[in-house]
Amino acid sequence: MSLTPDQQAEIDALRSTPSQTLRVVAPGAEKHLYSAVPVLDHGFVRVIDYMGDDAAICQAARVSYGKGTKSVQNDEGLIRYLMRHWHSTPFEMCELKLHVKLPVFVARQWIRHRTANVNEYSARYSILDREFYIPAPENVAAQSVVNNQGRGDTLEGEAAARVLELLKADSTRAYDHYQEMIDESGLGLARELARMNLPANIYTQWYWKVDLHNLFHFLRLRADAHAQYEIRVYAEALCKIVADWVPFAYRAFEDCRLGAVTMSAQMVTCLQRMLKGEAVDEENSGMSKREWREFQGMLGN
Repeated sequence: MSLTPDQQAEIDALRSTPSQTLRVVAPGAEKHLYSAVPVLDHGFVRVIDYMGDDAAICQAARVSYGKGTKSVQNDEGLIRYLMRHWHSTPFEMCELKLHVKLPVFVARQWIRHRTANVNEYSARYSILDREFYIPAPENVAAQSVVNNQGRGDTLEGEAAARVLELLKADSTRAYDHYQEMIDESGLGLARELARMNLPANIYTQWYWKVDLHNLFHFLRLRADAHAQYEIRVYAEALCKIVADWVPFAYRAFEDCRLGAVTMSAQMVTCLQRMLKGEAVDEENSGMSKREWREFQGMLGN
């Protein structure tokens, strides 16, 4: 993990001078404040601020003030009801602000979730560090033959070694040329132009603030086993943070979203026929080949 000395000094200062507050605090979130969680080879995620907790979700759902006479058990039951029935607005009462360091190509996937506030490190004003994501050998894989946007089998031997050699060499050469172009005593090119020569595996940083409803949507897609590894590991790090911050809401999310499946009408009909003892196969299912494969995966076949 690559925190700069200034960032580490800021973290140390903030953690050594806690502030008093009248607002409700979530102990699980407090322990993550300003602590950087390493991700990939140079990346990290750290919590800068948060708002709300499990009780805030229930308060918003009941449109009342304070905890009233409701028990903790009732709160958890209410949250599970809201999650099961896709009631989103109570979860929007909680927010999380993060500082994330990530490769540019991961950031371009991440930014497609257009439901957050983002402020990214500017390469127009600042010089990017010489830090590139180079995958571990076990994450160097061939193109999938069944999924045009995914990985297939892991590359091994000379092929894997050559890929890593090319990545390292190209990254180094691109950054050397970047430095040469912006050198004021040399070419003196504007930083906003020189940055276009940098590869997509260079690291960037941003502050990302999102409400819990939209964060759950992000995690449902990016913590999924089918998500690209390089963004999935960020989502998995966030899952651990959210589980500590809002444990009731996260358990409901884990059960009703991460661990659940969504079936089409044809899938439900086929399942009903199977339960009645009928023989159902791809030909008489009424599904496409891909949908049938997904249905079989849901059934564990």
